[in-house]
Amino acid sequence: MIITSASNEKIKNIIQLKDKAKVRKKEGCYIVEGIKMVLEAPKEDLVNVFISESFDKEKPELAKEFDALTVSDSVFKKISDTVTPQGILAIVKQKKYTLDELFDTVRPGKNCFVVLDSLRDPGNMGTIIRTGEGAGINGVIMNSSSVDVYNPKVIRSTMGSIFRVPVVIVDNLPETVKQIKEQGIVTYAAHLKGENYSREEFPDKTAILIGNEANGLSDEVSEEADRLIKIPMHGQVESLNAAIATSILMYQIMN
Repeated sequence: MIITSASNEKIKNIIQLKDKAKVRKKEGCYIVEGIKMVLEAPKEDLVNVFISESFDKEKPELAKEFDALTVSDSVFKKISDTVTPQGILAIVKQKKYTLDELFDTVRPGKNCFVVLDSLRDPGNMGTIIRTGEGAGINGVIMNSSSVDVYNPKVIRSTMGSIFRVPVVIVDNLPETVKQIKEQGIVTYAAHLKGENYSREEFPDKTAILIGNEANGLSDEVSEEADRLIKIPMHGQVESLNAAIATSILMYQIMN
């Protein structure tokens, strides 16, 4: 059977999940799009897979593999968050991690936790998660005023890393930084008043605190940090994009 109406209950639910963070939070699910993302999603976390009529004709074997529901091309455009959809998307269960579970990932050698304070840009968030996987970080901790990690633009920017990088969302970030320090993890705040990061000898257990794109770290969070560091700027540049700055620091710490 092919779903041809956008008023179908399943279709309305996808649109709600795509557009509204509160619905994603309530249902504990999110949307992934594209062949790569759907194939990389943990099979046990897949709720439903939807394909367009055109996709079904081009790749019928995938439709069978996922027991996918087929929708008309026009309906698929309504449920897609991309300009040129590939014709396949899935509803995926959110993975819930606790701080204790994240602390349990500490291993011999280098460890790095990335702590985000009210990061608002979906592209920055997704890039940090993706680059974090590449750098080998333990996971990401963010406050609830940051952009929703399950926003479709964030998910797309992670390029699949969302399935593998643990993310913990907390309400009280200053208190969380205290808990991080209690684990023997040294906390470094990216701050304009900090010391040159390249002169630091980072220990094996490290956390880097990254602030909001416009305002940087809140005073309450930066005051809890063990050390303030910065990436020195030349020319008339005041600071780097949050994702780029975080990437530089992650690789410096992990290598």
